Amino acid sequence: MAHDHHDHHDTHHRHDTGHGHGHDHSDMDWAEMAPLLQAQAELYTPLYRQAMTWLAQEVTEPGLVVDVGSGPGVVSCLFADTFPGARVVAVDGAAPLLERARDRAARQGAADRFGTLAGDLPGVLDELDYPADLMWASQSLHHLGDQRAAVAALAGHLAPGGTLAVLEGGLPARFLPRDIGIGRPGLQARMHAVEEDAFAEMRANTPGSMAETEDWPAMLTAAGLKHTGTRSFLLDLPAPLTDEARAYVTTSLSRLRDRIGDGLDATDRATLDRLLDPADEAGAHRRQDVFVLVAHTVYTAVRPA
Repeated sequence: MAHDHHDHHDTHHRHDTGHGHGHDHSDMDWAEMAPLLQAQAELYTPLYRQAMTWLAQEVTEPGLVVDVGSGPGVVSCLFADTFPGARVVAVDGAAPLLERARDRAARQGAADRFGTLAGDLPGVLDELDYPADLMWASQSLHHLGDQRAAVAALAGHLAPGGTLAVLEGGLPARFLPRDIGIGRPGLQARMHAVEEDAFAEMRANTPGSMAETEDWPAMLTAAGLKHTGTRSFLLDLPAPLTDEARAYVTTSLSRLRDRIGDGLDATDRATLDRLLDPADEAGAHRRQDVFVLVAHTVYTAVRPA
C-alpha cells in the first residue's frame, strides 16, 4: 500500500507514508505497522480534508466512494463524513488494516454504509458490487508494477461521469532547518536524494515493473478519462510541535535511518544518530525547531458519461 519512498506505509514520503497499500508486502507485519500508519494519517487529516473539500466541488453526491489502498481507514472514514449519503468501501491487501477501518467506521456511526474488500490491486476491484462514483488512490499505484495498466483498471470500475482521484508525488516531508547546529548543513536535502534513489530501486524491483514517465494526467487520459484538475495540498505544522507530531517526526527519522542510512556518509549518519538520541539536547526529541511541512498532489479525471 503506501510504502517507502515518501513513506506511505512508512511515514514520510510518498512511499511509505501512511496510507495506501494494495500490493503484496509479505515481508510487512501490518498488525505491527497499523498504529504508525493510523497515527500518520490522523496527523495528515487537515491535508486530506482540504483535498476532500476540493473533490466535493466536482463530485457532489456520490453513491459509492472507493478508497483504493486504504490502510487503516482513516481517510476512508473522512470520506464517509464528507459524503454522508455515500457508501464507502475501503480496499487493501492487508486484512489487519481493514479490521481497523471497520472498527473506526463503527465508532463514527458509519458502519451501516461502510464496507471493506481485501485482496491484491487492481484485480480485487472486480469484486465491487457496482461502479464507483468517486475512486481515491493515495500513494498506492506506485506499488504496482504497471502503473499505466493499473490506472486503466481503476478507470474501468468508474460509473459514467465518475471521478478518479490519484494522490501521487508532491513534495517530501521536511522536518528540520537547513542548518541544525550539528553536522553539515543540508542534511535533510541529502537524505531526500538518497530516498529518491531508494524509491527508484523499489520501482525497478517491483514485480512486473514497467518504466513510466510520471505524467499522471497523461496516464489518466490514456485510460480514456478526461483530466479535470491538478492541485497540491499543504500540511504545515510549525514549531513547536505537539507531542503527536513530534512522535511522527522521530519515528519517521528512525525508519529512514533503518532504510537509507547506508546511503549516507559517515558524518550524516552520525548526525542522524544524534537526532535520534532521546538524551541528546540537539536531538529531535528535545529541540524546539522541528516542524512538519509536506505537500501532496492530487490529480482528478472523469469517465465520460
